[in-house]
Amino acid sequence: MTRRAGFSDAAMPLFSADEAIAVPSPTRTPPSYIRDHRKRLRERFLAGGPAAMPDYELLELVLFRAIPRRDVKPLARALLEQFGDFNAVVSAPPDRLAALSGVGDAVICELKVIEAAAHRLAQSRVLRKQVISSWNSLLDYCRTAMAHRDVEQFRVFYLDTKNVLIADEEQARGTVDHVPVYPREVVKRALELNASALILVHNHPSGDPTPSESDITMTQRIEAAAATMGITLHDHIIVGRTSDLSFRADGYL
Repeated sequence: MTRRAGFSDAAMPLFSADEAIAVPSPTRTPPSYIRDHRKRLRERFLAGGPAAMPDYELLELVLFRAIPRRDVKPLARALLEQFGDFNAVVSAPPDRLAALSGVGDAVICELKVIEAAAHRLAQSRVLRKQVISSWNSLLDYCRTAMAHRDVEQFRVFYLDTKNVLIADEEQARGTVDHVPVYPREVVKRALELNASALILVHNHPSGDPTPSESDITMTQRIEAAAATMGITLHDHIIVGRTSDLSFRADGYL
């Protein structure tokens, strides 16, 4: 049967067939120029790290496992052209990834594993840590987890009496420009966790972190509801595509 040219991982298993024992076949071995190219990229990555590689080459390294026997450079470039940069590619929703020709389940799985690993690493730097002394790490985590989302997400960081982060929870998810937030639920959860303080976080998919009137009103309502229960609202952070805003630093709290 003649295989259609192009990029497709539809026939590939979830994990790379390179790791499985298979009957040797000339059609299952990638051409030498592909093998040599991949070897050079891996060697350069190991020698110089990610700083030594542009986004499309770093993305190629991710795609190698999903598409073991094809040249993935054109697909890497197509993904970057569609979504903008490496972070936006790995953070893109699965349905938008799948809409691009050549992207199947294996590619999506590899990208989502990278995204999950980045979130876990960033979260590990702040969870169970004293927030004030790790504020930059907290902001890095917020950017990693939320900057490239295409709908608004509202999260709450719950802190104990020593301002140690004890829980990071998504409270609501909305549309491109609105997310429903219920102050009573935020405070109720704080009481369940025995939290003494809160930090609110949400993203603006538009990219502009400037708070809307509804953002300001909602923050004031949560601050008032929390105060009646002896709970402090430390800050509300709005995450944009390339920048973020602190209610406390900018005088909204």
